[in-house]
Amino acid sequence: METGASVPAGRSLVFDSGIGGMGVVQALRDFFPALHIDYLADTELFPYGEQPDDLLTSRIVSLLVAACDRLQPDVLVIACNTASTIALPALRERLSIPVVGCVPPIRWAGRVSETRVIGLLSTSATARRPYTLRLHQEFAADCRLITHGARRLADLAERAFLGEIIADADVQHELDCLFGQSYGGEIDTVGLGCTHYTFLMDAFKRLSPAGVRWLDPAFAVARQVGTVLQTTPHEAVAAQKGRFLMTRLPHTAPGLQAAIARLGFRGWELLTAPAPLMTAES
Repeated sequence: METGASVPAGRSLVFDSGIGGMGVVQALRDFFPALHIDYLADTELFPYGEQPDDLLTSRIVSLLVAACDRLQPDVLVIACNTASTIALPALRERLSIPVVGCVPPIRWAGRVSETRVIGLLSTSATARRPYTLRLHQEFAADCRLITHGARRLADLAERAFLGEIIADADVQHELDCLFGQSYGGEIDTVGLGCTHYTFLMDAFKRLSPAGVRWLDPAFAVARQVGTVLQTTPHEAVAAQKGRFLMTRLPHTAPGLQAAIARLGFRGWELLTAPAPLMTAES
Protein backbone atom coordinates (compact mmCIF):
# COMPACT_ATOMS: atom_id res chain seq x y z
CA MET A 1 0.00 0.00 0.00
CA GLU A 2 1.67 3.19 -1.17
CA THR A 3 1.54 6.66 0.30
CA GLY A 4 -1.77 8.30 -0.58
CA ALA A 5 -3.45 4.92 -1.03
CA SER A 6 -7.23 5.01 -1.16
CA VAL A 7 -9.06 3.81 1.91
CA PRO A 8 -12.71 4.45 2.77
CA ALA A 9 -12.82 7.56 4.95
CA GLY A 10 -13.54 6.62 8.54
CA ARG A 11 -12.81 7.63 12.10
CA SER A 12 -9.72 6.59 14.02
CA LEU A 13 -8.60 7.17 17.59
CA VAL A 14 -4.85 7.11 18.20
CA PHE A 15 -3.72 6.60 21.79
CA ASP A 16 -0.42 6.99 23.61
CA SER A 17 0.81 7.95 27.05
CA GLY A 18 2.15 11.20 25.61
CA ILE A 19 2.91 12.60 22.18
CA GLY A 20 4.90 9.56 21.00
CA GLY A 21 1.95 8.40 18.91
CA MET A 22 2.28 11.51 16.79
CA GLY A 23 4.72 9.57 14.61
CA VAL A 24 1.88 7.18 13.83
CA VAL A 25 -0.44 10.15 13.21
CA GLN A 26 2.03 11.53 10.67
CA ALA A 27 2.18 8.16 8.91
CA LEU A 28 -1.62 7.97 8.83
CA ARG A 29 -1.82 11.49 7.41
CA ASP A 30 0.69 10.55 4.70
CA PHE A 31 -1.11 7.34 3.73
CA PHE A 32 -4.75 8.33 4.19
CA PRO A 33 -5.38 12.09 3.95
CA ALA A 34 -9.17 11.63 4.21
CA LEU A 35 -9.01 9.66 7.46
CA HIS A 36 -10.47 11.43 10.50
CA ILE A 37 -7.99 11.19 13.37
CA ASP A 38 -8.66 11.90 17.03
CA TYR A 39 -5.78 11.64 19.49
CA LEU A 40 -5.73 10.83 23.20
CA ALA A 41 -2.65 11.25 25.39
CA ASP A 42 -2.72 9.96 28.96
CA THR A 43 -0.43 12.75 30.10
CA GLU A 44 -1.54 12.38 33.71
CA LEU A 45 0.33 9.07 33.98
CA PHE A 46 3.22 9.70 31.55
CA PRO A 47 5.60 7.92 31.16
CA TYR A 48 3.94 4.51 31.03
CA GLY A 49 7.22 2.64 30.91
CA GLU A 50 7.83 3.27 34.60
CA GLN A 51 4.38 2.24 35.90
CA PRO A 52 3.28 -1.17 37.32
CA ASP A 53 1.60 -3.45 34.77
CA ASP A 54 -1.56 -4.14 36.78
CA LEU A 55 -2.22 -0.45 37.34
CA LEU A 56 -1.60 0.33 33.69
CA THR A 57 -3.86 -2.39 32.30
CA SER A 58 -6.79 -1.29 34.44
CA ARG A 59 -6.16 2.35 33.65
CA ILE A 60 -5.81 1.84 29.89
CA VAL A 61 -8.95 -0.27 29.57
CA SER A 62 -11.15 2.08 31.61
CA LEU A 63 -9.83 5.17 29.83
CA LEU A 64 -10.19 3.80 26.31
CA VAL A 65 -13.60 2.24 26.81
CA ALA A 66 -14.82 5.68 27.94
CA ALA A 67 -13.01 7.47 25.09
CA CYS A 68 -14.44 5.12 22.45
CA ASP A 69 -17.94 5.58 23.86
CA ARG A 70 -17.50 9.33 23.48
CA LEU A 71 -15.67 9.54 20.13
CA GLN A 72 -17.14 6.51 18.32
CA PRO A 73 -14.06 5.58 16.26
CA ASP A 74 -14.11 2.83 13.63
CA VAL A 75 -10.63 1.69 14.67
CA LEU A 76 -8.53 2.19 17.79
CA VAL A 77 -4.77 2.53 17.33
CA ILE A 78 -2.60 1.85 20.37
CA ALA A 79 0.50 3.81 19.32
CA CYS A 80 2.36 2.84 22.48
CA ASN A 81 4.55 -0.22 22.89
CA THR A 82 4.00 -0.47 26.64
CA ALA A 83 0.20 -0.28 26.36
CA SER A 84 0.19 -2.73 23.44
CA THR A 85 2.30 -5.34 25.18
CA ILE A 86 0.10 -5.46 28.28
CA ALA A 87 -3.41 -4.33 27.35
CA LEU A 88 -4.28 -5.47 23.79
CA PRO A 89 -6.10 -8.69 24.81
CA ALA A 90 -8.16 -6.89 27.46
CA LEU A 91 -9.07 -4.09 25.06
CA ARG A 92 -10.10 -6.47 22.30
CA GLU A 93 -12.29 -8.31 24.78
CA ARG A 94 -14.06 -5.13 25.91
CA LEU A 95 -14.39 -3.27 22.58
CA SER A 96 -16.39 -4.20 19.50
CA ILE A 97 -14.16 -2.24 17.10
CA PRO A 98 -10.77 -3.37 15.71
CA VAL A 99 -7.75 -2.53 17.84
CA VAL A 100 -4.38 -2.11 16.12
CA GLY A 101 -1.32 -2.30 18.37
CA CYS A 102 2.32 -1.32 18.09
CA VAL A 103 4.97 -3.77 19.28
CA PRO A 104 8.77 -3.71 19.18
CA PRO A 105 9.90 -4.45 15.58
CA ILE A 106 11.95 -7.51 16.51
CA ARG A 107 10.45 -9.67 13.76
CA TRP A 108 11.26 -6.99 11.18
CA ALA A 109 14.81 -6.68 12.50
CA GLY A 110 15.27 -10.44 12.26
CA ARG A 111 14.20 -10.37 8.61
CA VAL A 112 16.69 -7.70 7.52
CA SER A 113 19.76 -8.15 9.76
CA GLU A 114 22.85 -9.49 8.01
CA THR A 115 25.13 -9.80 11.03
CA ARG A 116 22.35 -11.56 13.01
CA VAL A 117 22.97 -9.16 15.89
CA ILE A 118 20.05 -6.80 16.41
CA GLY A 119 19.39 -4.00 18.86
CA LEU A 120 16.28 -2.76 20.61
CA LEU A 121 16.02 0.73 22.05
CA SER A 122 13.02 0.94 24.35
CA THR A 123 11.77 1.95 27.76
CA SER A 124 13.16 -0.09 30.64
CA ALA A 125 9.78 -1.77 31.17
CA THR A 126 9.46 -2.90 27.54
CA ALA A 127 13.02 -4.20 27.58
CA ARG A 128 12.34 -6.50 30.53
CA ARG A 129 8.79 -7.65 29.70
CA PRO A 130 8.20 -11.35 28.86
CA TYR A 131 6.36 -10.21 25.71
CA THR A 132 9.60 -8.86 24.27
CA LEU A 133 11.39 -12.11 25.06
CA ARG A 134 8.62 -14.07 23.32
CA LEU A 135 8.92 -11.90 20.20
CA HIS A 136 12.63 -12.65 20.10
CA GLN A 137 12.20 -16.38 20.61
CA GLU A 138 9.38 -16.72 18.10
CA PHE A 139 10.51 -14.43 15.29
CA ALA A 140 14.28 -13.84 15.59
CA ALA A 141 15.66 -16.75 17.58
CA ASP A 142 18.67 -17.03 15.29
CA CYS A 143 19.67 -13.44 16.15
CA ARG A 144 21.44 -12.13 19.20
CA LEU A 145 19.20 -9.43 20.68
CA ILE A 146 20.84 -6.59 22.59
CA THR A 147 18.48 -4.26 24.41
CA HIS A 148 18.77 -0.97 26.22
CA GLY A 149 15.90 0.25 28.37
CA ALA A 150 16.40 4.01 28.25
CA ARG A 151 14.50 5.90 30.93
CA ARG A 152 15.34 9.41 29.67
CA LEU A 153 14.74 9.07 25.94
CA ALA A 154 10.95 9.40 26.09
CA ASP A 155 11.35 12.72 27.90
CA LEU A 156 13.97 13.89 25.41
CA ALA A 157 11.71 12.89 22.51
CA GLU A 158 8.77 14.85 23.89
CA ARG A 159 10.99 17.91 24.22
CA ALA A 160 12.21 17.41 20.64
CA PHE A 161 8.63 17.20 19.37
CA LEU A 162 7.90 20.52 21.06
CA GLY A 163 10.76 22.12 19.16
CA GLU A 164 13.50 22.10 21.81
CA ILE A 165 17.07 21.50 20.71
CA ILE A 166 18.32 18.29 22.33
CA ALA A 167 22.02 18.09 23.17
CA ASP A 168 23.86 15.41 21.21
CA ALA A 169 25.57 14.31 24.42
CA ASP A 170 22.24 13.30 25.97
CA VAL A 171 21.34 11.09 23.01
CA GLN A 172 24.88 9.78 22.63
CA HIS A 173 24.87 8.54 26.23
CA GLU A 174 21.86 6.32 25.53
CA LEU A 175 23.34 5.04 22.27
CA ASP A 176 26.59 4.20 24.06
CA CYS A 177 24.58 2.13 26.54
CA LEU A 178 23.29 0.06 23.61
CA PHE A 179 26.31 -0.23 21.33
CA GLY A 180 28.75 -0.40 24.25
CA GLN A 181 27.40 -3.75 25.45
CA SER A 182 29.07 -7.06 24.66
CA TYR A 183 28.60 -7.75 20.91
CA GLY A 184 27.21 -4.24 20.52
CA GLY A 185 29.77 -3.46 17.86
CA GLU A 186 28.18 -6.13 15.65
CA ILE A 187 24.68 -4.61 15.69
CA ASP A 188 23.59 -3.75 12.16
CA THR A 189 19.87 -3.17 12.81
CA VAL A 190 18.11 -1.37 15.66
CA GLY A 191 14.35 -1.31 16.24
CA LEU A 192 12.55 1.48 18.06
CA GLY A 193 10.64 -0.07 20.95
CA CYS A 194 8.97 3.19 21.98
CA THR A 195 6.93 5.35 19.62
CA HIS A 196 8.25 8.53 21.24
CA TYR A 197 11.69 7.83 19.81
CA THR A 198 10.51 8.72 16.29
CA PHE A 199 11.29 12.36 17.07
CA LEU A 200 14.94 11.54 17.79
CA MET A 201 15.47 9.42 14.67
CA ASP A 202 17.65 12.01 12.91
CA ALA A 203 19.96 12.13 15.93
CA PHE A 204 20.06 8.31 16.18
CA LYS A 205 21.11 7.98 12.55
CA ARG A 206 23.68 10.76 12.82
CA LEU A 207 25.27 9.63 16.10
CA SER A 208 25.18 5.83 15.74
CA PRO A 209 27.91 3.76 14.05
CA ALA A 210 27.98 3.94 10.27
CA GLY A 211 25.82 1.47 8.41
CA VAL A 212 23.31 0.78 11.16
CA ARG A 213 19.73 0.37 9.92
CA TRP A 214 17.05 1.95 12.13
CA LEU A 215 13.49 0.57 12.11
CA ASP A 216 10.50 2.74 13.04
CA PRO A 217 7.23 0.76 13.08
CA ALA A 218 4.97 3.81 12.54
CA PHE A 219 4.40 3.14 8.83
CA ALA A 220 3.73 -0.55 9.43
CA VAL A 221 1.05 0.44 11.94
CA ALA A 222 -0.48 2.87 9.41
CA ARG A 223 -0.62 0.16 6.75
CA GLN A 224 -2.40 -2.16 9.16
CA VAL A 225 -4.96 0.54 9.92
CA GLY A 226 -5.64 0.82 6.19
CA THR A 227 -6.09 -2.94 5.90
CA VAL A 228 -8.52 -2.94 8.82
CA LEU A 229 -10.61 -0.10 7.40
CA GLN A 230 -10.78 -1.76 4.00
CA THR A 231 -12.19 -4.94 5.53
CA THR A 232 -14.40 -3.48 8.29
CA PRO A 233 -17.81 -1.93 7.56
CA HIS A 234 -18.00 1.71 8.65
CA GLU A 235 -19.73 4.93 7.70
CA ALA A 236 -17.98 7.50 5.56
CA VAL A 237 -17.25 10.79 7.33
CA ALA A 238 -16.26 14.15 5.94
CA ALA A 239 -12.67 15.21 6.50
CA GLN A 240 -12.44 17.56 9.47
CA LYS A 241 -10.11 18.68 12.21
CA GLY A 242 -9.62 15.93 14.75
CA ARG A 243 -9.70 16.31 18.51
CA PHE A 244 -6.52 16.28 20.60
CA LEU A 245 -7.39 15.14 24.11
CA MET A 246 -5.23 14.86 27.21
CA THR A 247 -5.83 13.63 30.74
CA ARG A 248 -3.77 16.50 32.16
CA LEU A 249 -3.19 19.90 30.60
CA PRO A 250 0.41 20.69 29.61
CA HIS A 251 2.83 23.15 31.15
CA THR A 252 4.29 23.97 27.73
CA ALA A 253 1.10 25.10 26.01
CA PRO A 254 2.61 27.41 23.33
CA GLY A 255 5.07 24.77 22.17
CA LEU A 256 2.43 22.06 22.13
CA GLN A 257 -0.05 24.23 20.26
CA ALA A 258 2.42 24.80 17.43
CA ALA A 259 3.57 21.17 17.38
CA ILE A 260 0.12 19.59 17.13
CA ALA A 261 -1.01 22.21 14.59
CA ARG A 262 1.61 20.81 12.21
CA LEU A 263 -0.32 17.54 12.27
CA GLY A 264 -3.75 19.04 11.77
CA PHE A 265 -5.03 19.56 15.32
CA ARG A 266 -6.47 22.97 16.12
CA GLY A 267 -6.27 22.83 19.94
CA TRP A 268 -6.72 20.47 22.84
CA GLU A 269 -9.35 19.30 25.28
CA LEU A 270 -9.19 17.77 28.73
CA LEU A 271 -10.58 14.26 29.20
CA THR A 272 -10.92 13.23 32.82
CA ALA A 273 -9.80 9.65 33.33
CA PRO A 274 -12.59 7.47 34.78
CA ALA A 275 -12.14 5.20 37.76
CA PRO A 276 -10.67 1.83 36.73
CA LEU A 277 -13.27 -0.66 35.55
CA MET A 278 -14.12 -3.34 38.10
CA THR A 279 -13.59 -6.94 37.10
CA ALA A 280 -15.12 -10.13 38.40
CA GLU A 281 -11.98 -10.73 40.43
CA SER A 282 -11.99 -7.27 42.02
